[in-house]
Formats: sequence, structure tokens, C-alpha cells
Amino acid sequence: MSMQQDTPPVMCLCLSDVSRQTSFSWCSDTGLYYDRYLREVIEVLETDPHFREKLQTANTEDIKNGRLSKELDLVGHHVRTRLDELKRQEVSRLRMLLKAKLDSLQMDHASLLKQFEHLDPHNQNTFEAKDLELLISTATKDLENYDAERHDEFKRYEMLKEHERREYLKGLDQEKREKEEKRMEELKDKHRKHPKVNAPGSVAQLREVWEETDGLDPTEFNPKTFFKLHDANGDGVLDEQELEALFAKELEKVYDPKNEEDDMMEMEEERLRMREHVMKNVDINQDRLVSLEEFLKSTDKKEFNNPKEWDTLDDTKPVFTEAELQRFEAELQTKEEELGKRAESLRQEQDLLKERGKALEAQRREYQQAVLEMSQRKEKQAVEGQPPTGPNGELQFHQEMQKLEDQGKRDRQDKKGGDGVSWGHFCFCLL
Repeated sequence: MSMQQDTPPVMCLCLSDVSRQTSFSWCSDTGLYYDRYLREVIEVLETDPHFREKLQTANTEDIKNGRLSKELDLVGHHVRTRLDELKRQEVSRLRMLLKAKLDSLQMDHASLLKQFEHLDPHNQNTFEAKDLELLISTATKDLENYDAERHDEFKRYEMLKEHERREYLKGLDQEKREKEEKRMEELKDKHRKHPKVNAPGSVAQLREVWEETDGLDPTEFNPKTFFKLHDANGDGVLDEQELEALFAKELEKVYDPKNEEDDMMEMEEERLRMREHVMKNVDINQDRLVSLEEFLKSTDKKEFNNPKEWDTLDDTKPVFTEAELQRFEAELQTKEEELGKRAESLRQEQDLLKERGKALEAQRREYQQAVLEMSQRKEKQAVEGQPPTGPNGELQFHQEMQKLEDQGKRDRQDKKGGDGVSWGHFCFCLL
């Protein structure tokens, strides 16, 4: 997962309690490698009236434990046909990915399909209840781990930044190093000097959005109206993206992309911390969504009107320890050594290819020289009236010369026959 990303993509299984309708609510791309397949399956299932009705009355446990998957047997034939087609397309896509990566290893693609948990690899042609169960459980698990993975990536980003800072300072002489350390400390102090940040989800924070973003009178703040104003897609809940949009004003107090001292990666981590804080206090059923009822209940809490002061990343402990940094640097060293070995191997291969190229070039020149000499020899022989030579220098006579030789033989034979006396008889008479 890349560190360069917008507010985190979320696929929310929006499950009802008594107060609201159930539906699958899509916030944006989930970031899952099977996101398109997941979306298309849900869209097809929602076209079936029976399944949609069951979905609207299902709760979190019904979906997570697979009970909803059993309803797949009751959907219409055209829906099952379309689901079968989607699964075959997904299997084909996965095979293409594996083929592109692993053909050179001569591995069995069918067995490799088993590593994908969002579908049943043993049945690659039809979409069954097990496929729906696997798809839901895998997506739920992957999305639950999403925030933890983002925190871990941010930690690695911070460790890399600190490692590069130390390496940079090591390369300076003492005078320049002291000067650079002073400059860095001044940038940190400048970053810390920002307006007070309101606690996310507090009345002060929401009133600020109400006044500055919505352009309304802060004295007329109404939680219910505020909720409806910021339920952007009108589905009756605030999803994670809609919540994070509420923190924009607070984040702008601390981070400005134009300032050298402000790190935009840290801003995204701060945004995630704010969202997690609100979800922890407001999301009662932990479905990663905030319903109107949950939102209104949160406004009755003491923390809503009198929250603790919000500590930004600068006010909290470092996200890594010195021991973690040392382990990280050891990993970097190992990777650098591996890359160095690989680079050396590639360099040797390149040198070998160059030598082979030189040998081929020399051979080509020899062939060209041989052809040139043969051409020159033929031209010389043509000028001198000599018969041409063969590839090995042997003479090659013209057909006319062969005809003359044959004609001479015939003439001699005719002469012998005309005299009626053989050469042997003539010799005998002389004796």
C-alpha cells in the first residue's frame, strides 16, 4: 500500500439497527485488489428483490457469520448466471496476473489460485454460497486491518525520515552540522506554533465547521441539522470519508503544503487519528459508520461539551523507539547489501554481453572481409579472361569449354572409324 493516498477508502457493510434501513454503502475505492469484483457482486445481488429484502433485515452478525450467504440459493436464475460470469472473469483476471509474474517459474497456476481468499479456488466456474461467504469475510478482515497497516506504514516512513536525517548530518563537518541542526530545530519550533486544535467530534469543533464551512450562525448550531448537512450521499449515515471531511479546518491550522516545516504525510496520520477518536466515542455498534441516533447520543456525553485538549502528533510520544529504529536500519542495511549483490550480478552479466557482442562484431567483420576479397578476385579474373574460381579457389570452367572438349573426342573417334584401320593394326604392319 502506498503512503501517497487520499482519505482512506472504505467499503462499509452498513447494517441496520432498529432505526435505519440496511444497505451496502460504497464510500470510494476500497483499495482492495479485488475491489471491482466485490462491487460488481454486490450490485448484482441488490438487483434481486428477495436478497435485497434479506439484506435490509440482516444485522452485523448475520453477515459476518455467513447466514446471509445461504440466501444465495433463493435468488433468481438470471442473477446466478451473472454471478457465475463475474466469478469466471475474476478467476481469469487472477490467472493473467499469475501468468505475468510466475510463468518463468513453471509453477501450477491452479494451485496458486488458492492463495486468494476472496473466492473458492476449487470451483472456478460457478458462484456459490461459499464464494459470497468468503468474499464478505475476507473484505471485512482486510478492511479491519486497513487502519493498522496505515499506522505501520507511517511508522516506517518516520523511521526512514529519521535515518536519512542522521545520515545527512554524519556527512557534514562539525560546523555545518551544528548549523544544520539549529535550522532543523527552528523549523520544528515554527511548526509547533499553530492555533489551538479542537478535539475532533466536540461541540467546539463541529460549531467551527458549522460557521466557517457551512456559513451558518454558530449560536443556532443544531446537531441533527448538522448531521444531515454532512451526510453527503444521503444514505442516513456518516461514513469514514464524510467524517474525515469534517476535520479539514482543524488540519489546516497545523499543516500547510507550502511550508517546509509541515509534513503532509504527518497530516494524513493526524487525520486518521482524529477519525479513530470519533469512531471510538460515537460508533456504538462498531460497524465503521455513524448513524443519526449514534451521533445524537454522542452529543449528550460530557466529552462532547468539555473534551480533553487534543494532542497533535507533535505533542505525543514518537511513533517509534530507538530500538525499533535500529532494527529498521539493520533491515535497510540488509536490503542495501542484497541490492548491491544484485547490481554486481547484473554488471557482470552486462560485461559478458558486451564481450559476446565484441566477438560477434569481430566475426561479422571477418565475414565481410572474406566476401570483399572473393568479390575482388572475381573482378580480377573477369578482367584477365581467366575462368572464375569456386569457394575454395578451384577453377570453374564454362560450359562452352566443356562442349569443345566433348566435340574433340567425337572427332577423334570418327577419324578412327573412317580409315578402317586401327592404330594397333598399323603398328603390327610395321613390325
